[in-house]
Amino acid sequence: MDPCRTMSFQTSESTESEGATALPQIELTTPVKYPIQPPSFGKSQYDTILRRQRTNSPLKSTNSPSRFQSLSGDFEFAGWGIVSYLELSPTDIQRGEEAVKQDKKGPVLGPWEASAVAANEVFGSVFYAFPPVVAASGVYSPISLLIATSTLFLWRPIIEELTSAFPISGANYTYLINVTSKGIALMGGALALLDYATTVVVSASTASAYISGEVKLPFPIYVGTLIIVVLPLIISLLGLRESTRTALGILSFHSATMVALTLAALVAWIRDGNDIVHENWTSGQPGSPSGILRQVFNGVCLGMIGMTGFECSPDYVSTVRPGVFPKVLRNIHLPIVGMYSLLMLLVLANIPLDVINSGGNILSVLADKVAGRWLRIWVVVDASIVLSAGVLTGILSACALCEKLARDNIAPRMFMYRLPATDAQAITITGFVALSGVLYASSGASLQIMSSVFALTWLSVMSLFPVSLLFLKFDRGRIPRTRRASLSLTLFTLMLGIAVFAGNIAIDPTTAGYFSAYAVAISALFLITNNKARILRWIYWSYDQTPLLHGWRWARRRGDILVKVMRKLRRQPMCVLAKTDEIHHLFRMISYVSTNEETSSLKLVHFYEHINEIPSEIEANAKLLDEAFPEITIDLLFVQAPITPTTVAALAAKLQIPRALMFISCPGPTFSGASVAELGTRIIAL
Repeated sequence: MDPCRTMSFQTSESTESEGATALPQIELTTPVKYPIQPPSFGKSQYDTILRRQRTNSPLKSTNSPSRFQSLSGDFEFAGWGIVSYLELSPTDIQRGEEAVKQDKKGPVLGPWEASAVAANEVFGSVFYAFPPVVAASGVYSPISLLIATSTLFLWRPIIEELTSAFPISGANYTYLINVTSKGIALMGGALALLDYATTVVVSASTASAYISGEVKLPFPIYVGTLIIVVLPLIISLLGLRESTRTALGILSFHSATMVALTLAALVAWIRDGNDIVHENWTSGQPGSPSGILRQVFNGVCLGMIGMTGFECSPDYVSTVRPGVFPKVLRNIHLPIVGMYSLLMLLVLANIPLDVINSGGNILSVLADKVAGRWLRIWVVVDASIVLSAGVLTGILSACALCEKLARDNIAPRMFMYRLPATDAQAITITGFVALSGVLYASSGASLQIMSSVFALTWLSVMSLFPVSLLFLKFDRGRIPRTRRASLSLTLFTLMLGIAVFAGNIAIDPTTAGYFSAYAVAISALFLITNNKARILRWIYWSYDQTPLLHGWRWARRRGDILVKVMRKLRRQPMCVLAKTDEIHHLFRMISYVSTNEETSSLKLVHFYEHINEIPSEIEANAKLLDEAFPEITIDLLFVQAPITPTTVAALAAKLQIPRALMFISCPGPTFSGASVAELGTRIIAL
């Protein structure tokens, strides 16, 4: 068939049947070559789009019955959207530049400075990791610790790829909310908050145990735990932050302590010979090869707690120079591979196994045995300082997470409140410390239970890294990144995390109950705060379906208050940055907002530089989508500007929409606007 077909436009009068309107008959006469190109955007402004539009009402009401009997249509149906051109003035651009500068404000750290900030918590875990490992693995503890610390070689490429794609603080919550649904991201945020809380409890409780081993305290250990938490609490309320110099000083002191302890233990081993290690080896044999494997595996499972803090290292990726973060992970990881195994071997070479298992502070006992009381006091002081720094790290990490949750419209905005005098997040700090106290009290102030919960929480958080990467590869594969981990490595790491998690539960099944209760409670709290309007709708529906309550004045007043609160909760506008006019793509993005966010106002924004570049069907499709989502007013805005961090920040300031509530599709390798971190927006589509 000839690809060029001739058609004719001829209009003739049609007969008009009864009850029908006569329409002109059109015959094509203009030659058209296929495929037919759509009209340009400029031409479409003068064309009539045959579209059914309900203009007789300002609301997008339908003939479908409402689920609410006593409310008017303006409650469930928003108004019609509008199409407008928005101009960014020089003042708006200046505000955008200031916002971008504010984002970049802060120290830019090198590999050693960043390592010091992140490594203190990792290196401090040696004080609470050794007792459970030696209790489970016995004389095979050095092997278990060597295997456990070596597993981080699997996680490092995964974390490197994630941080190269999203160089933003927030770790798994940030990754998940950009690669999958908001509900899954909330679970990741709940586990992160539980991880920070258990960090605070275990660090403070371990420090209290070390101090009580040296000084007879006039109060129980749990009181000492609360006292140790108070000092970091006061520091954080005073607005003091983690200092690079302070972190370097603490790390240097801790490293010097471990080196002195190692050298003293080596000298003592050489001096006293192999009698103790031989006796421990003989008495610590399980009697069968399967028993040996079981001990080693149990030690590996419990030894994972010795690397806690490594999961927090991505929180510092935004403060380091580009390309430096892999060196930070290396500097944190490699020292513990050799140090833990060697130190545990020296413990077995100098202390009888029954003394080790007696429940004392292993490293302080080792220091007293090999060098005397002066080294023991040194170790206890070091433990107190490092573990207190871990408490402060947990509090500050929780503050950063809660602020991010508040910006994403999940947590209440009050968590963003800062004290005028100190700029401290007082509500977040006190609330988080109270949560940590509730967890500690619910465990009966048991360090053993909290350590086990800590291990499960850490493994859950670490398992989320390969989960996040799988979502990234599948749903956001186009996003630029400098490091790529293989799919087989990602799957193997995920399976390893699940296996070790199951191993910890097998060792102590009761721990699973505590962990599940804590994780479910925090996740439920996040889901409630993220679905406030939906929950209130259910409550109002229950009232609406009970006619008896309608006759009571106080009930009607409460119902009116619920309606006002629901409208207020949905008042926050949100923004979708649209590049294309493809309706299926726009539909997916708006469906994400409708499902995951609570809003009745959505701005569909298209940045353009020349009017001929505007997709021709974007206005018509926006009108279709405006009717397809009756509960949301969808406004189409055209902004003549390139999409850059400055213009996005300027638009956010002009529309009074936080950039965290501005959504884009996944940028590809050819996207020249900026990285996701620089834009400050959320990715919600492929």
